[in-house]
Amino acid sequence: MFELILRIFLTVIGFVGGHEIFKAAFPSLLAATGFSVPLSVETRLPMVGGAILGLICYFVTPSLVVSVNKLAVWTDSKIKTVPTQDIILGAAGLIIALLIGVLLNFPLQRIPWLGPYLSPAVTLILSYLGITIILSRKDEFAFLSAFFLKRSSHQERKKLPPVKILDTSVIIDGRIMDISKTGFMEGEIAVPGFVLEELRHIADSPDLLKRNRGRRGLDILNTMQKEMDIEITIINKDYEDTTEVDNKLIKLAQETSGIIVTNDYNLNKVCELQGVSVFNINELANAVKPVVLPGEEMRTQIIKDGKEAGQGVAYLDDGTMVVVEGGRRYIGETVDVLVTSVLQTAAGRMIFAKPKGNFTEKITLKQ
Repeated sequence: MFELILRIFLTVIGFVGGHEIFKAAFPSLLAATGFSVPLSVETRLPMVGGAILGLICYFVTPSLVVSVNKLAVWTDSKIKTVPTQDIILGAAGLIIALLIGVLLNFPLQRIPWLGPYLSPAVTLILSYLGITIILSRKDEFAFLSAFFLKRSSHQERKKLPPVKILDTSVIIDGRIMDISKTGFMEGEIAVPGFVLEELRHIADSPDLLKRNRGRRGLDILNTMQKEMDIEITIINKDYEDTTEVDNKLIKLAQETSGIIVTNDYNLNKVCELQGVSVFNINELANAVKPVVLPGEEMRTQIIKDGKEAGQGVAYLDDGTMVVVEGGRRYIGETVDVLVTSVLQTAAGRMIFAKPKGNFTEKITLKQ
């Protein structure tokens, strides 16, 4: 929108400028060449000149905008490499030199012939000398360095944590609300508008399961906003060049330097490839599971067969699978088992164990 307004503005300026240039220059050109044209043609030519220059401005504006943006980015990158102290000292030296140049302009202007040319030359030389001299003595302005260092450290302390951007899966999952209650989700929590739109589509789905999941996600957001002391911001920004919600999330996180909160394994991997920070709820859940070491005893209920012959499968309260060797005959019973090994996978943690009685018996026989 801004580019369109700028394009129209420059086109109008080009038309007015072309009209005035032709209006002023064409009579002089006719007088110099000795040509004569009808009065009707002479009055219309400025309009033609304005239209030509206006069209040129209209078509050149996009390239001009791109060039100005590149120049601004380049200038900004160069200025960032210069310490703030040097910029202020250089500006102070330049101002002092310009004031001296203004004072010298009065006598210099009175010098015949050379005065008009000598005055700007002396001003430029003084400007260069003012900046160079004061920067060469910047060590004597150590108090400025201490001031900017103190200010920079103060700003670092006041720096807010990055915004946490929720994706659709983590909202439907619901554990984000419990995590937020603990206070571990520091800083602002944001929900993009396109994520809300996806939730709405899921909530309106003809499939009962999807519809319930979508409504659950919307209910969780409402609860977090109304019943909890958590600031949730809706970011009404969309990206029309892509329809994938994951791609939009990554672009938004890159622009805002935010962190995506998800439990989607594939999105987590794409974020890692794109260099985007991500909080994975599943990884957090695995990290806070109780540590179990081989040789420890636990009590669990075996509920089904395992994949291998004679195995039984049980689950801990946190959902961790326990594979019990020789536990098939104990299905439906609560037994004491001894942990033999622990396997950590991308999907979570698996515990391998044996019934306590069998394990003790085998050790006795070996002895």
